[in-house]
Amino acid sequence: QVHLVESGGGWGQPGGSMSLSCVASGIDTTYYHMNWYRQAPGQEREHVAGISFNDIISYGDSVKGRFIVSRDNAKRTVNLQMNDLKSDDTAVYYCNVRRAATPTEYWGPGTQVTVSS
Repeated sequence: QVHLVESGGGWGQPGGSMSLSCVASGIDTTYYHMNWYRQAPGQEREHVAGISFNDIISYGDSVKGRFIVSRDNAKRTVNLQMNDLKSDDTAVYYCNVRRAATPTEYWGPGTQVTVSS
């Protein structure tokens, strides 16, 4: 059975930093694209950052230059370093893994990130 567990959410101040981590169990992440999405109240879920199985990285326009995504297949982990936080970063952040060249994907339960002064 596949499980994704996010950690590291909470409260942060504008201009501050926060780090999220997602650990996968039940899969070999070597063959998976690993992504972070977020959803703010009343808004659609949006792609924040992703790193493909062959380490191609992408970012949503709203986080480019501020967030850094990384992965560690040995630890089956994808991380999101969030810098220069803004109030608009407030959302539930979800970890997603998608097996390359297949429709198979899994989601974590999400972790709340709140940015306010």
